[in-house]
Amino acid sequence: MSRFYCPVPLASGDTLALPPGAARHVQVLRFQPGDALTLFDGRGGEYAATVRQMGRSEVVVAVGAHDPVEREAAVAVHLACGMPANERMDWLVEKAAELGAASVQPLMTAHSVLRLKGERADKKIAHWQAVAAAACEQSGRNRVPTVHPVRELSAWLAAGGAAGDRRLLSLRTAAVLAPADRPAVVTFLSGPEGGLSAAEEDAAEAAGFRPVRLGPQVLRAETAPLAALARLTA
Repeated sequence: MSRFYCPVPLASGDTLALPPGAARHVQVLRFQPGDALTLFDGRGGEYAATVRQMGRSEVVVAVGAHDPVEREAAVAVHLACGMPANERMDWLVEKAAELGAASVQPLMTAHSVLRLKGERADKKIAHWQAVAAAACEQSGRNRVPTVHPVRELSAWLAAGGAAGDRRLLSLRTAAVLAPADRPAVVTFLSGPEGGLSAAEEDAAEAAGFRPVRLGPQVLRAETAPLAALARLTA
């Protein structure tokens, strides 16, 4: 059954026009009146639905029964990542959503190649949020992780934005993240290509982050936070 994210409140018995993104997706897949689909609005569970009308730009659906199914990980893992360059951040956000991340915080750090501000940053966040929603459609998740606005690492640390237990992915520690180390809520901080600077790691530790490593290998910037995520949500 095809699944579509509908970022408006849904209720059984409603008849509504799908938002533009979902409508385009349904049209691309050549749905016809009477075809069944599944909708979710990010508030939990999912809804059976049926296409009622297909217009040139509008798709009208009838919303059916609500299924309260939840597919979220037992551990709420928030990723705070020094942004890798090129399309690697797209890949990181997509896989983080598939693996069950609760949120993604893009960060600019001393070694960041990708630096975003203003309108360009806003467009990237909207794009990454759409990537996360598409990954949830495919993977079966009914809650879309938030991709937060881009922040400077120093400002983010000063604001105390980390949730739950705090872990710093670092190569300068011998402490290995254990699968049994599963707090209910955890924030993982990781660097971009080249990692965090020594001063940034010191600042993170001063802000309450405990350094851990994933093993003897040195993982890429887009791989390390996903490996940590998978270790705690598997």
